[in-house]
Amino acid sequence: MTTTSDRTTALPGRPPVVDMATWQAARDELLVREKAHTRAGDALAADRRRLPMVEVDGTVEVVGANGPVPFVDLFDGRDELLVYQHMWHDGAPHQGQCEGCTLSAWYLRDTSYLQARGVAFAVLTEGPWDEVAPFVAFMGYTQPWYSVRGLPRPIGEIMGSITCFLRDGDRVFLTYTTTGRGGEAASPTFALLDMTPYGRGEAWQDVPDGWPEGREACWYWRTDADGNATWGPTGRPVPQWTRPGVTAEQTLGRNGHHH
Repeated sequence: MTTTSDRTTALPGRPPVVDMATWQAARDELLVREKAHTRAGDALAADRRRLPMVEVDGTVEVVGANGPVPFVDLFDGRDELLVYQHMWHDGAPHQGQCEGCTLSAWYLRDTSYLQARGVAFAVLTEGPWDEVAPFVAFMGYTQPWYSVRGLPRPIGEIMGSITCFLRDGDRVFLTYTTTGRGGEAASPTFALLDMTPYGRGEAWQDVPDGWPEGREACWYWRTDADGNATWGPTGRPVPQWTRPGVTAEQTLGRNGHHH
């Protein structure tokens, strides 16, 4: 006969096995901390709303599908504008573009709820428009993209960021920007993986002894045609494999190596 204690040690590298009541008690205890975490996030958001703002030049021109337009036009008549600032590797084919930014932009394909809340959305990148346009078409993006090549921050320079602006008539103000792990707000996969038993599978995570060893950060951002994680010459940013007609590659296609 298998006892409860036997079953708790019968699954190495996995959580202990308990009855539902024991699990519920542990779950309820964690929920108290999760709710505190949520309230702390609400308090941070309240402080974020109280940040001062910096006026920026809304007349500077950015280049999109319809040619050069003043930055203030990106508000599309709304008072607020949220942009994702997408990194760019000059001269690289699609599979050589930034994998993290590809992931974030992929999740930001539908911003209808932002717009319903009066918040305009656009993707900014420092890539030249003649390179950006084919990439946008390949990915099937319908949100507006603009080249901000050569423009100073906060509109240009700092890529891999989420940045917010506020408009008052023709005047434009920077209110907030975040990058690094702050950009995870655009990619719900990270929060969802954090709910799973093994999490992100990255070496920096705190996991119990005996659990699968994590790998380097972001190891799963690129895969080959068979779905195997690789940053080698056959890999490309994961969302790109969903595109019609995409084929296996033999080069990452970094700068200057067209394929």
